[in-house]
Amino acid sequence: METAEKPVQNPKKKRSQSDKIGRLKYNQQLLKQTLAEVEEVKLMLRTIFAGLKGSFSFDQPLIERVACQDEIDKEILNLLFEAGSRGSLPKDLVVRLERFKITRHQTSRRIHRMNRRLQKEFGQQVAEKRGWHWALTSFVIESWGEPENS
Repeated sequence: METAEKPVQNPKKKRSQSDKIGRLKYNQQLLKQTLAEVEEVKLMLRTIFAGLKGSFSFDQPLIERVACQDEIDKEILNLLFEAGSRGSLPKDLVVRLERFKITRHQTSRRIHRMNRRLQKEFGQQVAEKRGWHWALTSFVIESWGEPENS
């Protein structure tokens, strides 16, 4: 009555998920999961930030870092700040930005993009339309201080 030390059947070696569906698809699934988790973390951060918004101080470099993509965006914000509460027409901005060779349409699109970026992060906008003019919002004016020629 001896028991066999060796099992009758060899245990099957299980295949990994990457072997089952292919390494490329497996890596794509992992990437999607990771990106979804990153988006959840960003959402949590925005929620926490929204709760602490009253105690948080905004300054010019922070707003520029979030809203502006390049030096043209920064220059547009500075020109709107100099224009004061009246604002400035896109064609006037183009005249003062002639070294960058952009059109008035591109200027407006850049302002819209900056608004979208700041809206996503802080729930505020950089500039608003006042008639045909673009002017900085009160949020940005409070952050940067009062312009000299309001």
